[in-house]
Parts: sequence; C-alpha cells; structure tokens
Amino acid sequence: MKLLKCILTENDCYKTKRTIRPKGVMVHSTGADNPNLRRYVQPVSSTPDREELLAALGSNANGNHWNRPGLDVCVHGFVGRLADGTVAAVQTLPWAHRGWHAGTGTSGKSANNTHISFEMCEDGLTDPVYFRQAYQTAVELTAMLCRDYGLDPMGDGVIICHQDGFRRGVASNHGDVYNWFPRFGMDMNDFRADVVRAMGREEEDEMVYYRTLADVPDYYQDAVKKAVDRGALRGESAGVLNVSEDLCRTLTVLDRLGQLD
Repeated sequence: MKLLKCILTENDCYKTKRTIRPKGVMVHSTGADNPNLRRYVQPVSSTPDREELLAALGSNANGNHWNRPGLDVCVHGFVGRLADGTVAAVQTLPWAHRGWHAGTGTSGKSANNTHISFEMCEDGLTDPVYFRQAYQTAVELTAMLCRDYGLDPMGDGVIICHQDGFRRGVASNHGDVYNWFPRFGMDMNDFRADVVRAMGREEEDEMVYYRTLADVPDYYQDAVKKAVDRGALRGESAGVLNVSEDLCRTLTVLDRLGQLD
C-alpha cells in the first residue's frame, strides 16, 4: 500500500480539534463516478511537501476539493487514483480526530464518536481492475489501523461500512459500500476476512528468522541445538533452519522445563 499524508487543515471539521478513542473503522464509498484522489484531496499553501503532493495527486482545477471551509463532511482518508493512474491511500485527518462522516443513526448515536473513516473513490462501478486495486488498498489501510489501535477486525461492529452503520443505528441511511462490492462478488464479511489475512501477513513480514544455527543468538542456541540433535527441528535443508525468533523462545522455555533433555 502506498500511503500519502495531506491533512485537510482548512476543513471546518479539522478546526474543531475534537478527538476520539478509535473503536473501529468505517468504510465509505463516494457515490460519484470519479476515482481520482485530486477531486477530494488538495494541499494548501501551508501543507508540508505541497509541491510533491500536487505532483502526486494532480491539481483540482474546479476547486471543489474538501480542503476548504464551509463543508459539513470530512473523513480520515481516501483511497483512489493518483495522477499517474496508480491506486493509493491518503490520510486527510489525524487518525484519532473526530470525523464528520457517519451522521446520526436511529439510536441517536453516531460512529463519528467511535470510528476512523475513509472514502473509497468510486468509478463507474464496472471496472474489475480498479475495484480490485482499490479494494486491496482499503484492506491494507484497515489492517494497518487495526494493528496500530489494537482493534479486532472480527469483533462486533469494529469494521463496518456506512450501510452497516445505519443498520446498527449509528449512521445515516446511505447504501455504501453495498452499491459497489456485490457487483464483484464481495461483501463486508469478505472484507473483514481479508483484513485478518493482511494482518497475518504483516506479522509474518515483521518476524525475525535465523537461517542457520550459527545465526541464532547465543541465549537461544543451546535449546535450538537440542531440538536439531533430537530431530525435532529439521529445517528446510542441510544446515538451513530458517527458524523464527518466536520458535526459538518457545524452545528455550521448553529447555528450561527439561523437555528437551
């Protein structure tokens, strides 16, 4: 996932300076045939790296972006196309800022007080390539937020879309993302499951592995060597273990308990 940062400092929502303790992520889609990030996101003169962002996003000649006062809507991020046609995510509010994205639901409550939000920029809803790119970027963005804020993606009401929020009584009656996802055989259950898978891949990518016994730190080596000598740890080929640090820790605990003697 490519993630840019262009905070909408001129939006009235940002100026409230209100914050939340994030309890979930709400996925929106824009409801307009315009997949370009520049439609919604533009840097202003005070934005850090303004010229670089303009080059990446492209310029909105119509001036109808969201980085201006007088709007009653603001989200924490967008997913859509950059000027070069690739798909990326852009952070547009501090993640723990209180957004204006959900409205008030039938319960009298609002996901504005609990959920980080982002918009997926819709196209004509017929392009499977763009859908897959935007969907995957949204999955990876949500996985990052769940990891950073300790959110369980399969928890009740943690990852929802706007229509889910309406059904739960915490958002106004919008149809997104069910106007789009089902056209390509997907729904929010698929999305949540894909977030779980993405989080698992992130954990695997961050895990430390030791290729050979010589690479294993001294404080793990005795236990790992015992496991190798007993045939419990065989590795991938002769001399190549590719053993994870987590497994080394487990073997060390077992050794201390006398289970490897």
